[in-house]
Amino acid sequence: MYGNKKFVTVFGSSIPREGDNEYEIAYTLGKKLAENKINVCSGGFQGIMDAVSKGANEKGAEAVGVTVNIYHALASKHLTKQIVTHSLFERLKNLVEIGDAYIILQGGTGTMLELSLVWEYLNKGMIDQKPVACHGKMWTKIISLMEEQIIKEKRRTGLIKCFDEIDECAEFIISILK
Repeated sequence: MYGNKKFVTVFGSSIPREGDNEYEIAYTLGKKLAENKINVCSGGFQGIMDAVSKGANEKGAEAVGVTVNIYHALASKHLTKQIVTHSLFERLKNLVEIGDAYIILQGGTGTMLELSLVWEYLNKGMIDQKPVACHGKMWTKIISLMEEQIIKEKRRTGLIKCFDEIDECAEFIISILK
């Protein structure tokens, strides 16, 4: 869809605002990806989606937002392109398809849904193998618990990497995409 350009789909909460730690982490991530000639894709609204788009846009990268018109939310003003979808499922499909890699930042059940979808698609071979990195202690706990169950089910483990530091998380993805 986007030729030779690389895109990282970033998932995360719509809640953080400029000045909040989670917002600033996403902003830094967007800049770091852009500095390495990697574009970003997000859900296109506020919070982490706005922050990563802002960081990427400021450094000259594309910031694609896949919005859904059921939320009646304000799209990020930092998007270079907005894809408007009509259902959550259509939105999720686009977010997964656009990403050459995925980074999951702090979030709630919506972010967990996005992580679970990517993880399931990878585990079942429904999408090509792509790198996935989670940032934060919350995800480390969740991934660890799920890996125990995946081992019991004799499925593929190690598909999701967890990082405490955003720079390490970004470097992991950048090193694979370069």
